[in-house]
Order: sequence, then C-alpha cells, then structure tokens
Amino acid sequence: MDLDKLVADLAKERDRLGRAISALLGSASAALSGGKTKKRVGRPKGTTTKKPKRGGLTPEGRRRLSIAMKKRWAERKKKTS
Repeated sequence: MDLDKLVADLAKERDRLGRAISALLGSASAALSGGKTKKRVGRPKGTTTKKPKRGGLTPEGRRRLSIAMKKRWAERKKKTS
C-alpha cells in the first residue's frame, strides 16, 4: 500500500472531522448565546388560540343520567334472566 496516499487520506479525514466539530461547536455556542442560526418554523410564540370550553355535565344532569342508566341496566337484566 502506498504510504503517501494513506497519509494524505488520513489528513483529509482529519480536516473533514475538524470542520464537522467546529460546525457543531459553532451551532451549540450560538444556541447558548441566544443567537439564532436558522429561522423558526411554525406559529410565533405566544399566539396560541384556546378552544372554547365545552359544557360539562351539571350535578343534576349527572344524577339524571345515573338514574336513566340504572333503569336501562335493570331492564336489560330483566330480559336476560
């Protein structure tokens, strides 16, 4: 194997890794310092829209539903027995 070619290939790989490391460290330091590296995608912060709350069951409605279901289950039990 040609030693000069091997050394040249290793030097290229070292340079490529050095650039990759600097790029990673550069983006990490920019993120830590508050600098923006790229434009954010999506809705701007603080512009969320809240859906209107749907009405839940009132205590009286819950009681009526409970009574109706108990009646239904009693009828079903009567039919199967």
